[in-house]
Amino acid sequence: MKAKERDTLLDVLKTRFTQHPQRHKGLDWAQVAARLDGNAAALKALALMEASGGEPDVIGHDEARDEYLFCDCAAESPAERRSLCYDREALNARKENKPQGSAAQMAAEMGIALLDEAQYHALQALGEFDLKTSSWLATPPEVRALGGALFGDRRYGRVFVYHNGVQSYYAARGFRGLLRV
Repeated sequence: MKAKERDTLLDVLKTRFTQHPQRHKGLDWAQVAARLDGNAAALKALALMEASGGEPDVIGHDEARDEYLFCDCAAESPAERRSLCYDREALNARKENKPQGSAAQMAAEMGIALLDEAQYHALQALGEFDLKTSSWLATPPEVRALGGALFGDRRYGRVFVYHNGVQSYYAARGFRGLLRV
């Protein structure tokens, strides 16, 4: 990443951090920025999250692992990450009307992880997300083995986690990512 691109990204992240203090109470931007300094992989992942409409922001600090948690905080599931089936296996199994790709594969290529159910609920405690869209969630292996995957959304003032077949895809379903730095 070129210096100008890095500086622009850091300015965007700092502005968002400042505008949404409820997402990261007690955390200091200077400490987050110091962690990002020289971390090319993290900066690349954050740039990809930003470019695909994710609006990443810090949502916490994992004390045990001493890692800052960045998550997609766009109001709706990131626009450039929708109409995807769950994973590569599901994509390969589709015979017709294949989507452009899969959520799990795209997340891995971006260097981020799909939010799991607990992380999705934690994010929803920080604001209201996915009021019109939904987001694929990291699915427990026992559910995936049966051909299902989880997704979440917020409707009627509540957060719902539900299931769909892994091969399904919808224009309003994407995924949110988590990056540990």
